[in-house]
Amino acid sequence: MPPLPRTWPIHPLEVWVVVIANALLITGMWVRHGGMDQLGAPGGLFTAAGQITALLGTYLALVGIVLMSRSPWLDQLFGSDGLVKWHRWVGFATLWLLVGHTVFTTVGYAAQARSSIVDEAVSLLTTYPWVLMATVALVLLIGVSVVSVRAARRRLSYETWYGIHLYAYLAIALAFLHELAVGTDFVDDRVAQAYWVTLYVLVIVLIVVFRIGRPIQLALRHRFRVAEVRQEAEDVVSVYITGRDLDKLPVRAGQFFQWRFLSNGGWWRAHPYSISAAPNGRYLRITVKNSGDDSWFIQHLAPGTRVIAEGPYGSFTGAARRHARVLLIAGGIGITPLRAMLEEFPGPPGAVTVLYRASSWDHVVFRRELDAIAKAKGATIHYLVGRRHAGNHGPGPLDARSLARLVPDIKLRDIFVCGPDPMIETVQRNLHALRVPHNQIHAERFAF
Repeated sequence: MPPLPRTWPIHPLEVWVVVIANALLITGMWVRHGGMDQLGAPGGLFTAAGQITALLGTYLALVGIVLMSRSPWLDQLFGSDGLVKWHRWVGFATLWLLVGHTVFTTVGYAAQARSSIVDEAVSLLTTYPWVLMATVALVLLIGVSVVSVRAARRRLSYETWYGIHLYAYLAIALAFLHELAVGTDFVDDRVAQAYWVTLYVLVIVLIVVFRIGRPIQLALRHRFRVAEVRQEAEDVVSVYITGRDLDKLPVRAGQFFQWRFLSNGGWWRAHPYSISAAPNGRYLRITVKNSGDDSWFIQHLAPGTRVIAEGPYGSFTGAARRHARVLLIAGGIGITPLRAMLEEFPGPPGAVTVLYRASSWDHVVFRRELDAIAKAKGATIHYLVGRRHAGNHGPGPLDARSLARLVPDIKLRDIFVCGPDPMIETVQRNLHALRVPHNQIHAERFAF
């Protein structure tokens, strides 16, 4: 069996204490530099607000990058879904702070110069160093934020969304140059300069180590290659990946890797796919549904294709299990990590129940494997097959009454849910209606 991932004796609250402490330190440095002294001047309140929102907005932008640095420590503490959620909120807070900086500064400077806001905006763009580049950075961040809204994400392919998000790095680099040239903390205070430069350096180091260094190290050690691509169901294939020393890879059922397949131009984009078979030391398996994007070329990979993997990631594993009995609820291709967990979970007969929701039998994946594993382990599987009700109204196979009927002891189980966002939200709402304790519900979303 592969070794278990290391655990880190840190509580998430401690991380947020560090984040808040640095925000207070930044505010304190601004006060020490005379930030409060300008409040009595014409437009001083707006100018001061522009300075503090710039400092905190820039800081939060760095926090957002750290959250998505793919650090295994943060992943273990917050889980992948938790990191995405916090990154999204931090990102929107960053945007509003930097928009506030732009507005407050323009209004404050206009009041000081006794000019119109439009004239002052033109003056800032054309005469102040790096203000134009900072404006470009703000426009880029607005674009990234727009595509992060749920309605927009649903209309974009993963590749388009991923490509647009890369512009956030350019935006933050441009903002740093602007801050270096005219920022309040960079004018006279070398300690503040060293502090901010250190923050940027630490963020860059995290990105280089975990997004570049770690994948290269894994690739050199394990030499991942595609061994076989096998059809599983309509538009669904499993990719078997072999390599060296896979028994030494610390991965658990339920976790995922960011995969790069070095063919057909797929090397520059990483795709998150969970392993769909429990780690066995001989191969890793992922199962991919053709969604019309890069998943199409993954389904046509040639044996021997080299693979770079980042990970493993995710806290959606048996480590979260606290009860002897478990309920696994899958929707569509969300069965992939749950199939691996079913294989890995120990327990007496009857300890594991699976509810597998699919729109038709053609979309049921791994049925033979699931039935064989269930028979060997004494698990129970309910296939809930059929179209949803028109308009998504009325009772369904995963409503509270159905869940209670299919799994009478549901309150005594850990529940692992994986599938599309709407399904997960529905299941969580119904579980709460059944008064299942929140800490017994574990979810993994198949979304970006």
